[in-house]
Amino acid sequence: VESHSELKLGQKLNEGKTKQIFELVDEPGHVLVQSKDQITAGNAVRKDQMEGKAAIANKTTSCVFKLLQDAGFKTAFVRQHSETAFVASRCEMIPIEWVCRRIATGSFLKRNPGVKEGYRFSPLKMEMFFKDDANNDPQWSEEQLLAAGFELAGLTIGRCEVDIMSKSTVAIFEVLEKAWATQDCTLVDMKIEFGVNVTTKEIVLADVIDNDSWRLWPAGDRSQQKDKQVYRDLKEVTPEAMQMVKRNFEWVAERVKLLLESQAKGRVVVLMGSTSDVAHCEKIRKACGSYGIPCHLRVTSAHKGPDETLRIKAEYEGDGVPTIFVAVAGRSNGLGPVMSGNTAYPVINCPPITPDWGAQDIWSSLRMPSGLGCSTVLSPEAAAQFAAQILGLNDHLVWARLRASMLNTWVSLKQADKKLQECSL
Repeated sequence: VESHSELKLGQKLNEGKTKQIFELVDEPGHVLVQSKDQITAGNAVRKDQMEGKAAIANKTTSCVFKLLQDAGFKTAFVRQHSETAFVASRCEMIPIEWVCRRIATGSFLKRNPGVKEGYRFSPLKMEMFFKDDANNDPQWSEEQLLAAGFELAGLTIGRCEVDIMSKSTVAIFEVLEKAWATQDCTLVDMKIEFGVNVTTKEIVLADVIDNDSWRLWPAGDRSQQKDKQVYRDLKEVTPEAMQMVKRNFEWVAERVKLLLESQAKGRVVVLMGSTSDVAHCEKIRKACGSYGIPCHLRVTSAHKGPDETLRIKAEYEGDGVPTIFVAVAGRSNGLGPVMSGNTAYPVINCPPITPDWGAQDIWSSLRMPSGLGCSTVLSPEAAAQFAAQILGLNDHLVWARLRASMLNTWVSLKQADKKLQECSL
Protein backbone atom coordinates (compact mmCIF):
# COMPACT_ATOMS: atom_id res chain seq x y z
CA VAL A 1 0.00 0.00 0.00
CA GLU A 2 1.72 3.17 -1.25
CA SER A 3 1.75 6.56 0.41
CA HIS A 4 -0.42 9.43 -0.79
CA SER A 5 2.51 11.61 -1.80
CA GLU A 6 3.08 9.56 -4.96
CA LEU A 7 -0.27 10.44 -6.58
CA LYS A 8 -0.76 13.93 -7.98
CA LEU A 9 -4.40 14.82 -7.34
CA GLY A 10 -6.20 17.05 -9.82
CA GLN A 11 -9.55 18.69 -9.23
CA LYS A 12 -12.24 17.21 -7.01
CA LEU A 13 -14.82 15.73 -9.39
CA ASN A 14 -17.46 14.77 -6.88
CA GLU A 15 -18.24 14.56 -3.19
CA GLY A 16 -20.89 12.32 -1.68
CA LYS A 17 -21.94 11.52 1.87
CA THR A 18 -19.18 8.98 2.41
CA LYS A 19 -16.49 9.66 -0.23
CA GLN A 20 -14.71 12.14 -2.47
CA ILE A 21 -13.49 11.57 -6.02
CA PHE A 22 -10.38 13.27 -7.44
CA GLU A 23 -8.92 13.17 -10.92
CA LEU A 24 -5.35 11.84 -11.17
CA VAL A 25 -3.01 14.18 -13.04
CA ASP A 26 -0.51 11.49 -14.09
CA GLU A 27 -3.05 8.76 -14.87
CA PRO A 28 -5.54 10.02 -17.45
CA GLY A 29 -8.78 8.04 -17.38
CA HIS A 30 -8.27 7.15 -13.69
CA VAL A 31 -9.61 8.69 -10.48
CA LEU A 32 -8.91 8.37 -6.77
CA VAL A 33 -11.88 7.34 -4.62
CA GLN A 34 -11.23 8.65 -1.12
CA SER A 35 -13.46 7.37 1.71
CA LYS A 36 -14.62 9.57 4.61
CA ASP A 37 -15.14 8.73 8.31
CA GLN A 38 -18.84 9.54 8.01
CA ILE A 39 -21.84 7.26 8.40
CA THR A 40 -25.32 8.38 7.37
CA ALA A 41 -28.86 7.01 7.35
CA GLY A 42 -32.24 8.06 5.98
CA ASN A 43 -30.89 10.32 3.24
CA ALA A 44 -28.38 11.87 5.71
CA VAL A 45 -31.13 12.86 8.17
CA ARG A 46 -28.89 11.05 10.66
CA LYS A 47 -25.15 11.43 10.21
CA ASP A 48 -22.20 10.84 12.49
CA GLN A 49 -18.45 10.67 12.42
CA MET A 50 -17.17 7.14 12.95
CA GLU A 51 -13.43 7.17 13.45
CA GLY A 52 -11.74 4.55 11.27
CA LYS A 53 -14.78 4.04 9.03
CA ALA A 54 -12.94 5.24 5.90
CA ALA A 55 -10.27 2.54 6.31
CA ILE A 56 -12.84 -0.17 7.09
CA ALA A 57 -15.03 0.77 4.09
CA ASN A 58 -12.02 0.97 1.76
CA LYS A 59 -10.71 -2.42 2.88
CA THR A 60 -14.16 -3.97 2.40
CA THR A 61 -14.81 -2.52 -1.04
CA SER A 62 -11.29 -3.35 -2.30
CA CYS A 63 -11.69 -7.01 -1.29
CA VAL A 64 -15.15 -7.30 -2.84
CA PHE A 65 -14.02 -5.73 -6.12
CA LYS A 66 -10.92 -7.97 -6.24
CA LEU A 67 -13.13 -11.03 -5.81
CA LEU A 68 -15.46 -9.92 -8.61
CA GLN A 69 -12.65 -8.83 -10.92
CA ASP A 70 -10.73 -12.10 -10.50
CA ALA A 71 -13.95 -13.94 -11.35
CA GLY A 72 -14.13 -12.03 -14.64
CA PHE A 73 -16.69 -9.27 -14.02
CA LYS A 74 -16.04 -5.89 -15.64
CA THR A 75 -15.54 -3.32 -12.88
CA ALA A 76 -14.12 0.18 -12.49
CA PHE A 77 -11.75 -0.93 -9.70
CA VAL A 78 -8.03 -0.70 -10.57
CA ARG A 79 -6.08 -1.09 -7.30
CA GLN A 80 -6.12 -0.21 -3.62
CA HIS A 81 -3.95 2.87 -3.12
CA SER A 82 -3.85 3.50 0.62
CA GLU A 83 -5.66 2.62 3.84
CA THR A 84 -8.57 4.87 2.88
CA ALA A 85 -8.50 5.23 -0.93
CA PHE A 86 -8.50 3.20 -4.14
CA VAL A 87 -7.81 3.98 -7.80
CA ALA A 88 -10.63 3.38 -10.30
CA SER A 89 -11.32 3.92 -13.98
CA ARG A 90 -13.12 7.20 -14.55
CA CYS A 91 -16.81 6.61 -15.24
CA GLU A 92 -19.90 8.61 -15.92
CA MET A 93 -22.34 7.16 -13.41
CA ILE A 94 -25.78 5.88 -14.35
CA PRO A 95 -28.03 7.48 -11.68
CA ILE A 96 -29.77 4.24 -10.66
CA GLU A 97 -29.36 2.09 -7.58
CA TRP A 98 -29.88 -1.56 -8.56
CA VAL A 99 -31.22 -3.53 -5.62
CA CYS A 100 -31.21 -7.31 -5.55
CA ARG A 101 -33.04 -9.24 -2.82
CA ARG A 102 -32.96 -12.86 -1.68
CA ILE A 103 -35.06 -12.34 1.46
CA ALA A 104 -37.94 -9.91 1.93
CA THR A 105 -37.17 -7.35 4.65
CA GLY A 106 -36.82 -3.59 5.15
CA SER A 107 -38.42 -1.19 2.68
CA PHE A 108 -39.76 -4.04 0.54
CA LEU A 109 -42.21 -4.98 3.33
CA LYS A 110 -43.42 -1.38 3.63
CA ARG A 111 -44.00 -1.15 -0.12
CA ASN A 112 -45.62 -4.60 -0.33
CA PRO A 113 -47.88 -4.94 2.73
CA GLY A 114 -48.95 -8.49 3.46
CA VAL A 115 -45.62 -10.06 2.48
CA LYS A 116 -44.07 -11.72 5.54
CA GLU A 117 -40.53 -10.90 6.59
CA GLY A 118 -38.22 -13.74 5.58
CA TYR A 119 -40.05 -14.58 2.33
CA ARG A 120 -37.41 -16.08 -0.02
CA PHE A 121 -37.17 -14.85 -3.60
CA SER A 122 -36.17 -17.55 -6.10
CA PRO A 123 -35.40 -16.23 -8.67
CA LEU A 124 -33.89 -13.13 -7.05
CA LYS A 125 -36.02 -9.98 -6.81
CA MET A 126 -34.63 -7.01 -8.75
CA GLU A 127 -35.61 -3.41 -8.05
CA MET A 128 -34.41 -0.03 -9.34
CA PHE A 129 -34.32 3.32 -7.59
CA PHE A 130 -33.60 6.64 -9.29
CA LYS A 131 -30.92 8.58 -7.39
CA ASP A 132 -32.72 11.76 -6.45
CA ASP A 133 -32.16 12.95 -2.86
CA ALA A 134 -34.85 15.63 -3.07
CA ASN A 135 -37.49 12.94 -3.72
CA ASN A 136 -35.98 10.22 -1.50
CA ASP A 137 -34.74 8.03 -4.38
CA PRO A 138 -38.09 6.93 -5.89
CA GLN A 139 -38.53 3.38 -7.17
CA TRP A 140 -38.45 3.21 -10.98
CA SER A 141 -39.69 0.67 -13.49
CA GLU A 142 -37.65 -0.47 -16.50
CA GLU A 143 -40.03 1.55 -18.64
CA GLN A 144 -39.17 4.75 -16.74
CA LEU A 145 -35.46 4.05 -17.10
CA LEU A 146 -35.84 3.52 -20.86
CA ALA A 147 -38.02 6.62 -21.19
CA ALA A 148 -35.37 8.72 -19.42
CA GLY A 149 -32.97 8.03 -22.32
CA PHE A 150 -29.83 8.79 -20.29
CA GLU A 151 -26.74 9.50 -22.37
CA LEU A 152 -23.44 8.99 -20.57
CA ALA A 153 -19.93 9.17 -22.04
CA GLY A 154 -21.55 9.02 -25.49
CA LEU A 155 -23.54 5.85 -24.74
CA THR A 156 -27.34 5.98 -24.77
CA ILE A 157 -28.88 3.80 -22.07
CA GLY A 158 -31.40 1.74 -24.06
CA ARG A 159 -32.91 -1.75 -23.90
CA CYS A 160 -29.58 -3.53 -24.45
CA GLU A 161 -27.79 -1.59 -21.66
CA VAL A 162 -30.65 -1.99 -19.17
CA ASP A 163 -30.73 -5.75 -19.79
CA ILE A 164 -26.95 -5.99 -19.31
CA MET A 165 -27.12 -4.15 -15.96
CA SER A 166 -30.09 -6.21 -14.83
CA LYS A 167 -28.40 -9.57 -15.67
CA SER A 168 -25.09 -8.38 -14.18
CA THR A 169 -26.73 -7.38 -10.89
CA VAL A 170 -28.16 -10.88 -10.46
CA ALA A 171 -24.84 -12.58 -11.32
CA ILE A 172 -22.88 -10.31 -8.95
CA PHE A 173 -25.35 -10.98 -6.15
CA GLU A 174 -25.16 -14.75 -6.69
CA VAL A 175 -21.35 -14.75 -6.57
CA LEU A 176 -21.25 -12.68 -3.35
CA GLU A 177 -24.05 -14.78 -1.84
CA LYS A 178 -22.01 -17.97 -2.46
CA ALA A 179 -18.88 -16.31 -1.08
CA TRP A 180 -20.58 -15.17 2.15
CA ALA A 181 -22.15 -18.62 2.58
CA THR A 182 -18.62 -19.98 3.12
CA GLN A 183 -18.56 -17.84 6.29
CA ASP A 184 -22.03 -19.12 7.29
CA CYS A 185 -23.39 -15.66 6.54
CA THR A 186 -26.59 -14.94 4.58
CA LEU A 187 -26.44 -12.14 2.01
CA VAL A 188 -30.00 -10.86 2.38
CA ASP A 189 -30.01 -8.03 -0.19
CA MET A 190 -27.62 -5.52 -1.74
CA LYS A 191 -27.46 -2.39 -3.86
CA ILE A 192 -24.95 -1.61 -6.58
CA GLU A 193 -24.36 1.06 -9.20
CA PHE A 194 -22.99 1.00 -12.73
CA GLY A 195 -21.07 3.55 -14.76
CA VAL A 196 -19.91 3.96 -18.33
CA ASN A 197 -16.11 3.75 -18.49
CA VAL A 198 -15.16 7.00 -20.31
CA THR A 199 -12.21 5.31 -22.06
CA THR A 200 -13.73 2.01 -23.22
CA LYS A 201 -17.41 3.15 -23.34
CA GLU A 202 -18.31 -0.11 -21.58
CA ILE A 203 -20.85 -0.51 -18.80
CA VAL A 204 -18.94 -1.55 -15.67
CA LEU A 205 -19.74 -2.16 -12.01
CA ALA A 206 -18.66 1.11 -10.36
CA ASP A 207 -18.97 3.11 -7.13
CA VAL A 208 -18.29 0.94 -4.03
CA ILE A 209 -19.59 -2.25 -2.39
CA ASP A 210 -19.02 -2.00 1.36
CA ASN A 211 -20.94 -2.54 4.57
CA ASP A 212 -23.41 0.24 3.61
CA SER A 213 -24.35 -1.72 0.46
CA TRP A 214 -25.91 -4.89 1.84
CA ARG A 215 -27.64 -6.71 4.67
CA LEU A 216 -25.65 -9.57 6.21
CA TRP A 217 -27.18 -11.98 8.70
CA PRO A 218 -24.72 -14.46 10.26
CA ALA A 219 -26.30 -17.95 10.35
CA GLY A 220 -29.34 -16.39 8.64
CA ASP A 221 -30.32 -14.75 11.94
CA ARG A 222 -31.54 -11.17 11.68
CA SER A 223 -30.83 -10.46 15.35
CA GLN A 224 -27.10 -10.91 14.60
CA GLN A 225 -27.07 -8.46 11.64
CA LYS A 226 -23.63 -6.93 10.96
CA ASP A 227 -24.47 -4.25 8.37
CA LYS A 228 -25.44 -0.57 8.44
CA GLN A 229 -29.00 -1.50 9.46
CA VAL A 230 -27.67 -1.68 13.03
CA TYR A 231 -26.92 2.06 12.82
CA ARG A 232 -30.24 2.87 11.13
CA ASP A 233 -32.07 1.03 13.95
CA LEU A 234 -30.41 2.91 16.84
CA LYS A 235 -32.98 4.60 19.10
CA GLU A 236 -30.33 7.15 20.03
CA VAL A 237 -26.72 7.62 18.99
CA THR A 238 -24.51 7.22 22.08
CA PRO A 239 -20.72 6.64 22.13
CA GLU A 240 -21.38 3.04 23.28
CA ALA A 241 -23.82 2.49 20.40
CA MET A 242 -21.29 3.85 17.91
CA GLN A 243 -18.62 1.48 19.31
CA MET A 244 -20.97 -1.43 18.66
CA VAL A 245 -21.66 -0.27 15.09
CA LYS A 246 -17.92 0.07 14.51
CA ARG A 247 -17.24 -3.43 15.87
CA ASN A 248 -19.77 -4.82 13.38
CA PHE A 249 -18.12 -2.98 10.50
CA GLU A 250 -14.71 -4.30 11.57
CA TRP A 251 -16.11 -7.84 11.78
CA VAL A 252 -17.23 -7.56 8.15
CA ALA A 253 -13.90 -6.07 6.97
CA GLU A 254 -12.01 -8.96 8.61
CA ARG A 255 -14.34 -11.65 7.22
CA VAL A 256 -14.41 -10.19 3.72
CA LYS A 257 -10.69 -10.99 3.31
CA LEU A 258 -11.54 -14.67 3.83
CA LEU A 259 -13.87 -14.54 0.82
CA LEU A 260 -10.79 -14.30 -1.43
CA GLU A 261 -9.54 -17.67 -0.20
CA SER A 262 -10.59 -20.95 -1.73
CA GLN A 263 -12.45 -23.22 0.70
CA ALA A 264 -11.78 -26.53 -1.05
CA LYS A 265 -8.78 -26.88 -3.33
CA GLY A 266 -9.52 -29.46 -6.02
CA ARG A 267 -7.48 -30.55 -9.05
CA VAL A 268 -7.76 -32.17 -12.45
CA VAL A 269 -5.40 -34.99 -13.45
CA VAL A 270 -5.20 -35.63 -17.19
CA LEU A 271 -4.01 -39.12 -18.11
CA MET A 272 -2.92 -39.54 -21.73
CA GLY A 273 -2.25 -42.82 -23.51
CA SER A 274 0.83 -41.44 -25.29
CA THR A 275 2.71 -38.16 -25.77
CA SER A 276 1.21 -37.83 -29.25
CA ASP A 277 -1.90 -36.54 -27.42
CA VAL A 278 -0.05 -33.78 -25.59
CA ALA A 279 -1.45 -30.86 -27.67
CA HIS A 280 -5.02 -32.00 -26.91
CA CYS A 281 -4.14 -32.27 -23.19
CA GLU A 282 -2.53 -28.81 -23.11
CA LYS A 283 -5.89 -27.34 -24.18
CA ILE A 284 -7.51 -29.00 -21.16
CA ARG A 285 -4.79 -27.68 -18.87
CA LYS A 286 -5.09 -24.14 -20.26
CA ALA A 287 -8.87 -24.13 -19.81
CA CYS A 288 -8.50 -25.45 -16.23
CA GLY A 289 -6.15 -22.55 -15.56
CA SER A 290 -8.84 -20.07 -16.57
CA TYR A 291 -10.99 -21.41 -13.70
CA GLY A 292 -8.04 -21.36 -11.28
CA ILE A 293 -7.88 -25.16 -11.12
CA PRO A 294 -4.47 -26.90 -10.90
CA CYS A 295 -4.06 -29.48 -13.65
CA HIS A 296 -1.46 -32.28 -13.82
CA LEU A 297 -0.57 -34.13 -17.03
CA ARG A 298 0.56 -37.80 -16.86
CA VAL A 299 1.35 -40.44 -19.50
CA THR A 300 0.06 -43.97 -18.92
CA SER A 301 -1.58 -46.68 -21.02
CA ALA A 302 -4.23 -48.91 -19.48
CA HIS A 303 -3.64 -51.40 -22.30
CA LYS A 304 0.16 -51.53 -22.13
CA GLY A 305 0.78 -50.84 -18.44
CA PRO A 306 -2.34 -51.32 -16.34
CA ASP A 307 -0.31 -51.76 -13.14
CA GLU A 308 1.28 -48.33 -13.66
CA THR A 309 -2.11 -46.73 -14.45
CA LEU A 310 -3.50 -48.02 -11.14
CA ARG A 311 -0.36 -46.91 -9.27
CA ILE A 312 -0.76 -43.34 -10.60
CA LYS A 313 -4.45 -43.47 -9.62
CA ALA A 314 -3.53 -44.50 -6.05
CA GLU A 315 -1.00 -41.65 -5.82
CA TYR A 316 -3.76 -39.07 -6.41
CA GLU A 317 -6.32 -40.85 -4.24
CA GLY A 318 -3.93 -40.96 -1.31
CA ASP A 319 -3.56 -37.30 -0.34
CA GLY A 320 -7.20 -36.32 0.20
CA VAL A 321 -7.36 -33.60 -2.48
CA PRO A 322 -10.67 -33.74 -4.44
CA THR A 323 -9.59 -34.98 -7.89
CA ILE A 324 -11.23 -35.38 -11.28
CA PHE A 325 -9.50 -37.67 -13.76
CA VAL A 326 -9.67 -36.88 -17.49
CA ALA A 327 -8.75 -39.79 -19.76
CA VAL A 328 -7.26 -38.88 -23.14
CA ALA A 329 -6.71 -41.94 -25.32
CA GLY A 330 -7.01 -42.23 -29.09
CA ARG A 331 -8.09 -45.36 -30.99
CA SER A 332 -9.43 -47.77 -28.36
CA ASN A 333 -9.98 -45.91 -25.09
CA GLY A 334 -9.15 -48.43 -22.36
CA LEU A 335 -7.89 -45.71 -20.04
CA GLY A 336 -11.21 -44.10 -19.07
CA PRO A 337 -13.13 -47.33 -18.46
CA VAL A 338 -10.30 -48.95 -16.47
CA MET A 339 -9.95 -45.82 -14.32
CA SER A 340 -13.71 -45.55 -13.86
CA GLY A 341 -14.02 -49.20 -12.79
CA ASN A 342 -11.29 -48.75 -10.17
CA THR A 343 -11.91 -45.36 -8.55
CA ALA A 344 -14.83 -43.67 -6.84
CA TYR A 345 -13.61 -40.30 -8.18
CA PRO A 346 -15.23 -38.79 -11.30
CA VAL A 347 -13.68 -39.77 -14.64
CA ILE A 348 -14.27 -37.82 -17.86
CA ASN A 349 -13.35 -39.31 -21.24
CA CYS A 350 -12.01 -36.74 -23.68
CA PRO A 351 -10.74 -38.77 -26.64
CA PRO A 352 -8.83 -36.98 -29.44
CA ILE A 353 -10.95 -37.93 -32.45
CA THR A 354 -9.12 -38.41 -35.77
CA PRO A 355 -10.86 -38.10 -39.15
CA ASP A 356 -10.01 -41.65 -40.33
CA TRP A 357 -11.44 -43.96 -37.64
CA GLY A 358 -12.97 -41.40 -35.28
CA ALA A 359 -16.59 -42.45 -35.81
CA GLN A 360 -15.75 -46.03 -34.81
CA ASP A 361 -13.23 -45.15 -32.04
CA ILE A 362 -15.76 -43.05 -30.15
CA TRP A 363 -17.76 -46.18 -29.17
CA SER A 364 -14.93 -47.32 -26.86
CA SER A 365 -15.70 -44.20 -24.78
CA LEU A 366 -19.49 -44.31 -25.11
CA ARG A 367 -20.40 -48.02 -24.68
CA MET A 368 -19.22 -49.04 -21.21
CA PRO A 369 -19.53 -52.25 -19.23
CA SER A 370 -22.17 -51.98 -16.46
CA GLY A 371 -21.05 -50.37 -13.20
CA LEU A 372 -18.98 -47.65 -14.87
CA GLY A 373 -19.99 -44.02 -14.54
CA CYS A 374 -17.56 -42.10 -16.74
CA SER A 375 -18.91 -39.38 -19.01
CA THR A 376 -17.57 -38.46 -22.45
CA VAL A 377 -16.96 -34.86 -23.51
CA LEU A 378 -15.29 -34.37 -26.90
CA SER A 379 -14.12 -30.75 -26.68
CA PRO A 380 -11.05 -30.31 -24.44
CA GLU A 381 -12.30 -26.89 -23.27
CA ALA A 382 -15.72 -28.36 -22.45
CA ALA A 383 -14.12 -31.24 -20.51
CA ALA A 384 -12.30 -28.67 -18.36
CA GLN A 385 -15.53 -26.71 -17.93
CA PHE A 386 -17.36 -29.85 -16.82
CA ALA A 387 -14.60 -30.57 -14.28
CA ALA A 388 -14.88 -26.95 -13.05
CA GLN A 389 -18.64 -27.35 -12.62
CA ILE A 390 -18.09 -30.40 -10.40
CA LEU A 391 -15.40 -28.67 -8.30
CA GLY A 392 -17.43 -25.42 -8.25
CA LEU A 393 -20.07 -27.17 -6.12
CA ASN A 394 -17.64 -26.87 -3.19
CA ASP A 395 -15.35 -24.02 -4.27
CA HIS A 396 -17.00 -20.60 -4.48
CA LEU A 397 -14.08 -19.08 -6.44
CA VAL A 398 -14.34 -21.66 -9.24
CA TRP A 399 -18.12 -21.21 -9.25
CA ALA A 400 -17.66 -17.41 -9.48
CA ARG A 401 -15.54 -17.80 -12.63
CA LEU A 402 -18.13 -20.08 -14.22
CA ARG A 403 -20.90 -17.64 -13.34
CA ALA A 404 -19.04 -14.59 -14.68
CA SER A 405 -18.12 -16.45 -17.87
CA MET A 406 -21.77 -17.34 -18.41
CA LEU A 407 -22.72 -13.66 -17.98
CA ASN A 408 -19.94 -12.45 -20.31
CA THR A 409 -21.03 -14.89 -23.03
CA TRP A 410 -24.59 -13.60 -22.71
CA VAL A 411 -23.45 -9.95 -22.83
CA SER A 412 -21.31 -10.46 -25.94
CA LEU A 413 -24.26 -12.07 -27.78
CA LYS A 414 -26.46 -9.16 -26.73
CA GLN A 415 -23.92 -6.61 -27.98
CA ALA A 416 -23.33 -8.49 -31.25
CA ASP A 417 -27.10 -8.43 -31.87
CA LYS A 418 -27.26 -4.68 -31.14
CA LYS A 419 -24.35 -3.99 -33.55
CA LEU A 420 -25.92 -6.09 -36.27
CA GLN A 421 -29.26 -4.30 -35.92
CA GLU A 422 -27.54 -0.90 -36.12
CA CYS A 423 -25.74 -1.96 -39.34
CA SER A 424 -28.88 -3.21 -41.02
CA LEU A 425 -31.11 -0.26 -40.04
